Amino acid sequence: MSTPEHSPLGKATVYADRYDPALLFPIPRAPKRAELGLHGALPFRGVDVWNAYELSWLDARGKPRVALAEFRVPADSPNIVESKSFKLYLNGFAQERVADEEALAATLARDLSAAAGAPVGVALHAPSARGLPFADLDGDSIDALELDLDDYGPPKAGHLRADASAAEVEETLVSDLLRSNCPVTGQPDWGSVQIRYRGAPIDRAGLLRYLVSFRTHSEFHEQCVERIFVDVMARCAPRELSVYARYTRRGGLDINPFRSTDPQAAPGNPRGARQ
Repeated sequence: MSTPEHSPLGKATVYADRYDPALLFPIPRAPKRAELGLHGALPFRGVDVWNAYELSWLDARGKPRVALAEFRVPADSPNIVESKSFKLYLNGFAQERVADEEALAATLARDLSAAAGAPVGVALHAPSARGLPFADLDGDSIDALELDLDDYGPPKAGHLRADASAAEVEETLVSDLLRSNCPVTGQPDWGSVQIRYRGAPIDRAGLLRYLVSFRTHSEFHEQCVERIFVDVMARCAPRELSVYARYTRRGGLDINPFRSTDPQAAPGNPRGARQ
């Protein structure tokens, strides 16, 4: 079964060092989206940007090679790939001879697309500071607001509000205080989130209270970002909205979901100070 409790997450595992695409464990997106009232056409477009920092293989002469890998999983794919299975799969290349980087990228794209149920983009980067750009999410930080807080979960959409009587604004708000938990192991997931919108001004204190209320919540990264998107749309009714979260890495992987009302929007892949 393709549910989190049947995945390798949270279980003792033998780390194979040979290629095996069967290690990839897909989890359908539909059940968690149904909890948000999402059926049929989605109210957003987007992508999950994954970065892998522990990818190595053998070249045709047996010499180890390393690279940073960037994967882009479309938000309309029917499945996500469970992160531990992803790590096990990537580790399987450690003792595998591959003709060249092009062949490796093609294999990765084929296997991940099959697991996700949609085409997955793959890019390999040099293992240096030149491989990925460094930049934190741009926008106005709301973290310095002086607030008394005592709501740490479950997420409370009721904290969100916008002033419909005020003039429309276009702004980008950022917080580094996003924290949630793995729904299987309970391990914490730490992230920064960017909310870019056009519409009635969103109450910043209410937004910060809402984001902090994820602190003990258990959902995967992708599901948290979709919950934020749906709740902000329902409570604040912006005409345009994009939500982008950059999570810190675990197991050599970071996951960075992006959801937007703009069908043409595509996030960059800046590596933040915490990543």
